[in-house]
Amino acid sequence: MTAMISDSYSDTYAIVNNNGEAITADEIKYQTSIQIPPTLEEFMFEGYADRIGDVLDGLNFTHNIFHFRLLPPIIRSFKVICLAFNYKDQDSWLRFGRFPPKDPVIYMKARTSLTGAYEDIICPSFVKQLDYEGELALVIGKKCRDVEIGKALEYVGGYFVLDDISARDIQFIDKQYSRAKSFDSFGPCGPWVVTRDEIHDPNDLQLITKVNEEVRQSSSTSNLVLNIEKIVNSLSSVMTLEAGDIISTGTPSGTGLSMSSHIKYLQHGDIVEVEVEGIGKIRNKVKFVR
Repeated sequence: MTAMISDSYSDTYAIVNNNGEAITADEIKYQTSIQIPPTLEEFMFEGYADRIGDVLDGLNFTHNIFHFRLLPPIIRSFKVICLAFNYKDQDSWLRFGRFPPKDPVIYMKARTSLTGAYEDIICPSFVKQLDYEGELALVIGKKCRDVEIGKALEYVGGYFVLDDISARDIQFIDKQYSRAKSFDSFGPCGPWVVTRDEIHDPNDLQLITKVNEEVRQSSSTSNLVLNIEKIVNSLSSVMTLEAGDIISTGTPSGTGLSMSSHIKYLQHGDIVEVEVEGIGKIRNKVKFVR
């Protein structure tokens, strides 16, 4: 696992083991004499991770990763592509009169909306209907176009957790999604990137979203309408996907908007947690500001 971190001096990246212990980029260079690059994206996508793979067990992981401030795990993405209506258990079919899509229904989210796994969600006070959407996100590992389904996973660099925060009132006014989902801090994500080889089956991962410890979403990526391979295949038939591009795969039922008894939008002070099996958990506090 790799994470973008910040300490008292600078922003850098670290490798994280399964015990939550970390070693920073500078420490890797010092302990191995391998001249690894300055950015996490170069490290992940240009083969450096493979180069040091054989020596990782011998490295001294000296830090608790949670002693650092965790930044968005991918900060140099060209595109943040999000899917709508992509869960079989999503109750928006009835609400919006739609049928499960044969091709991805997508919208673009500003990359400046991305924030760290434990940072606050900052919402301007003119937004009255703030909502959560727990999702599995993937990052493209190498440039591709017209990818065959059978080879699609070869172009995935890794996976992380993303909460696609949404201003529903703006979404309903605009009749489209991008502005409502692109406010700064409306994309908490992380806590790190889990590389493709660390996930046995990305199409069978449990996803749970909680608000103030109450479970709101509980599903599995086995309920995706379009699975990971089909998403990469379909999107690459439309546009060139580049290393570092982020694709968020959609959210299941249980958003505040879709609560069956009554709508439950986020309020000031709420704590939102999203956890994806095998990847990790993000936890963010909601703050409304003037």
